[in-house]
Amino acid sequence: MLSGRIRPVEVTELTVQAPSIAEARAQVEAQVPAGWVVTDAEATMPKASTMITLNAKMARRDGVTEIEADDLDTLRTKVPDGWQLLSVREV
Repeated sequence: MLSGRIRPVEVTELTVQAPSIAEARAQVEAQVPAGWVVTDAEATMPKASTMITLNAKMARRDGVTEIEADDLDTLRTKVPDGWQLLSVREV
């Protein structure tokens, strides 16, 4: 018997503007929901502007659950759409 850990695969993007990178980062972090993490952030400053634009990507990291099956192929077929298999172990 095999047990697999799965979690939802969900990502979103967020764009904020602020006068500094620190302030832009604080704005992004204030908008990150529980169970999510910032995975990537790119800061730009448009020409003739004093504002920083921060484009951030967030990914959901909560909702981990376990599924079981007799073999690996069956275990993989049990992974729902929009979820990913994180690890497999023998039970």
